[in-house]
Amino acid sequence: MQVTENRRWRFQGPEMEGPVARWYARVRGSDSQLDLYRRQARQLTEGLAEGARVLEVAPGPGYLAIEMARLGTFEVTGIDISRTFVHIATANAREAGVRVDFRQGDVAAMPFPPGTFDLIVCQAAFKNFALPHTALAEMHRVLRAGGAAVIQDMSHDATHEDIAREVQGMRLGPFASLTTRATLEMLKRRAYSPVRFASLAATSPFRTATIATEGIGLEVRLEKEKDQ
Repeated sequence: MQVTENRRWRFQGPEMEGPVARWYARVRGSDSQLDLYRRQARQLTEGLAEGARVLEVAPGPGYLAIEMARLGTFEVTGIDISRTFVHIATANAREAGVRVDFRQGDVAAMPFPPGTFDLIVCQAAFKNFALPHTALAEMHRVLRAGGAAVIQDMSHDATHEDIAREVQGMRLGPFASLTTRATLEMLKRRAYSPVRFASLAATSPFRTATIATEGIGLEVRLEKEKDQ
């Protein structure tokens, strides 16, 4: 499906390259965060057949992709726009003793043949995509018939109270709590509400989506029909 769209405007913060990417990798590599990735890896891949091919879009430092690869039954690939993240994630996978094919590339023009993957996962990144319609069309293209894409991100409908509870649960110090809360309030402005994402999905090749919210989070599941 050919999609033509204008680039979505977003505030141009620091690029996730060099020192910024390395700082982010350290923040996301805490023991509690890695425990969460392990749980998510099992939940996301539940029911997948042995040998299934999994793609993580925008894996950053690669922690979730690595945990999915640790399960030992899947072929895992990651694609990220940041060259620094690709280097970091590749090194992390090597250190973990697992094989993950991390590549540099754009979700709006992925270097994979049609029907390559059984599952696509995208965490905390979709709200930043400049071409969201194209991104969904590309996810649909590289999925096998019957495959699914799971997008987990922040919800635009999250309240100030939801954000406060989320930050409180992180058990950060006073300054880190303040800056994290301010960051989440800023990110919320770009995030999708369930209604808005449902409208986006309706104009994509997926046509429909199953959408759920919990706390500040939004989870979208898109399935490619078996006869496509």
